[in-house]
Parts: sequence; C-alpha cells; structure tokens
Amino acid sequence: MSAKTDTEVLIGGKVYTLSGYESEEYLQKVALYINNKLNEYNKIDNFKRQSVDTQAVLLELNIADDYFKAKKQVSLLEEEMSVKDKELYDLKHELIATQIKLESTEKTLKALQDVKKENRK
Repeated sequence: MSAKTDTEVLIGGKVYTLSGYESEEYLQKVALYINNKLNEYNKIDNFKRQSVDTQAVLLELNIADDYFKAKKQVSLLEEEMSVKDKELYDLKHELIATQIKLESTEKTLKALQDVKKENRK
C-alpha cells in the first residue's frame, strides 16, 4: 500500500488539506477539476444568483453527471473490447484451421508429386 499523502489544495479560493493514498499530483488534479467546474458555472449569471447551498448542489449534480457519463463510456468501451477479443479469438482459430488445411494440402501435393515422379521412372 502507498504511503498516506497530505497536501494542501486551493478550491474556490479556500485552502483545504486533502489526505489520501493517492499521489500529491493526483490530489492536485482533483482540486483542479473542481476549480474548473466552479469557474465554468461561475460564468453563468443564473448560477451566480443562486444561494451558496443551491450552487453546491448544482455543482454536485454536474459532477455526478460527469461521473455517470464516464462510467457508461467505460462500460461501452469494455463491451466493445470484449467483442473485439472474441473476434480476435475467432480469427486466431480460423488461422490455425487454415494453417492445418494448408499443411494437409501441401502433404497431399507432395505425395502426388512423389507418385508422379515414381510413374515417370
């Protein structure tokens, strides 16, 4: 397990100490994500007119929406990867079957060539 990390981050103009087993860079990245969301929403007049509590809930809803969309995308990509893995598996087996058929055909061809050589003698 990694060592516990304590790092100060700036979110919405306030300093917070975050603790976790992730790297300091990761914790800073999380804080940056939150700050970017705050900046994005603070550009919207209707958002700024809301109470601080409502702003927090709207921000939480938006972050949850991002999370569920990302989770769905991961699920779709995993499903796509599973389909590709099955296609690859099928292609490998088709290749092996074709190689076996080729080897058999080559043996038959060699046998026929040997018979032809014997008949010429």
